[in-house]
Amino acid sequence: MMKYVFVLVLLMVGGAASVQGILLVYRWNHNMTVTQRIMPGEMSFAMAPGSLPREGGQLYYSKEQREAASARKNPVPPTPESIKTGERLYVVYCTPCHGPSGKGDGLVATKFVPPADLSNPGLQKARTDGYWQSYLSVGGAVMPSYAEALSPVERWHVVNYLRTLAQK
Repeated sequence: MMKYVFVLVLLMVGGAASVQGILLVYRWNHNMTVTQRIMPGEMSFAMAPGSLPREGGQLYYSKEQREAASARKNPVPPTPESIKTGERLYVVYCTPCHGPSGKGDGLVATKFVPPADLSNPGLQKARTDGYWQSYLSVGGAVMPSYAEALSPVERWHVVNYLRTLAQK
């Protein structure tokens, strides 16, 4: 009888150890292995309809598109409220590079390529409101796009404030 109890206990301990071993070895989380993905050398799938933005979505502006954007007129009149809103947004988004007065002396400018002096009357005269708005939307050589951070109307408010920098 003792022999059978010993064998039974041995089977139970061995079985428990093997189940525990299986539990430790078995991959419970298959998130990264069972997802749809494109393996190297495989053909990619067509994009689902509507997966890209319907408006805009250009990776860059061609010269013609930039010229067309420059020709746009500012739909937001430069009222004191618009200029105040533009100043508030300028302080948040533009001051780190362009500085509080727009001279290109912000903190970031000390370590990188200095940005344009937005208070320069010659530069202000040479650039249209549409140009400034498109530059805020798309970005430029060093400046990033602010299309995700600022709505189109907010960008026009910033343009209205930029126009006051040359007067200061």
